[in-house]
Amino acid sequence: MLHIRNIISFLSLLAVSSLLQAQPFPLGEGPWYYDTYSPSSKIKVSVVARGIEHAWGMAFLPSGNILIAEKPGQFRLIRDGELDPRPLPGSPKVQVASGGGLMDVVIHPNFASNRLVYFTYVKNAQAPAGADYYATTVMAAGRLNEAETAIEDVKDIFVADAWDTTPGGHGSRLRFASDNTVFMSSPFRRNFEKPQDTMSDISKLLRLNDDGSIPADNPFVGREGYLPEIWSIGHRAMEGLDFHPLTGELWASEHGPQGGDEVNIVQKGENYGWPLVSYGRDYDGSRVSSQPWLADLIQPEIFWVPSIATSGLMFYTGDEFPQWQNDLFVGALMTARMPGTGHVERINFNENGEQRREWLLADLKQRIRDVQQGPDGLIYVLTEEADGALLVIEPVD
Repeated sequence: MLHIRNIISFLSLLAVSSLLQAQPFPLGEGPWYYDTYSPSSKIKVSVVARGIEHAWGMAFLPSGNILIAEKPGQFRLIRDGELDPRPLPGSPKVQVASGGGLMDVVIHPNFASNRLVYFTYVKNAQAPAGADYYATTVMAAGRLNEAETAIEDVKDIFVADAWDTTPGGHGSRLRFASDNTVFMSSPFRRNFEKPQDTMSDISKLLRLNDDGSIPADNPFVGREGYLPEIWSIGHRAMEGLDFHPLTGELWASEHGPQGGDEVNIVQKGENYGWPLVSYGRDYDGSRVSSQPWLADLIQPEIFWVPSIATSGLMFYTGDEFPQWQNDLFVGALMTARMPGTGHVERINFNENGEQRREWLLADLKQRIRDVQQGPDGLIYVLTEEADGALLVIEPVD
């Protein structure tokens, strides 16, 4: 029954993907000005660079340049404010399917001395008999040369035990912690058994040392029946990771199907329920679960029905928007499975929790893949389109 359900869901996903490709919404020239709410302020949105093909992640370099990962398997550099037309050599061979390909990119906390760039990608292997696809998710690293023209000495640091014959997965994010360990989200496949399987990395958050080894204080180290790299289980597809600026807790956006998108506060060793509990429906319209909660499974801090197709996530901590200090920003690819409904969602909190939500950039009709705070305190937004762009949000005095 699950096999038939997987096939129907995957075909539905392909149909929606074809619709999206057939109906693009071109981005105008800009700039655009908006009045925002809570508290009221005016912002300006401008295009930094165009011609980025299905961007997935970005990293701000100390030089002021911006390194961008494109899903088809290329690294691009925005150099001195302009997109370099030449891809940077160094990326491995990438398997592109559904939301997976070349995905997130981050720099090591000691980048100034070691020049290390970390990234995730989908690695292909020879499919077993009777299957057309066999792949997993990998964290790799390489050195960005001083001229920032190539990534050299690239090698796989950690190969997740997430091999599967079903294409899919909505990508993988990386986030370094203050102790130089790195959190890696390992995405789902169209597989409803593996997220709760503690001997699989599918649909898990992993915690690794920067050399790919396993930290000794991970929750399941030495526990029979558990992979030691696992930090938490029962996630669908974690597309955004950031630490809360006041509490230090790790927050994550989780991409659901038709409803049931979540933001979770990810705690050590906990189970977040997918697919045992969910507020959403699957792509064929059926409910993922008969009820949205069970005892001992962690409830989301925030959820969406219908889905907004959550992507990148960040807390704002800069000085350019003092009225938005500690607000959460979440990228959205599309709302309720309707093309042209991507946006950035700003979520404001008070001492009791979530207070207000505001949509930003909705009239641009772009799929938003990532949102990050730049070193200058401005907010940068990556659109995920065939002819995508990097946008910047600035205050207007």
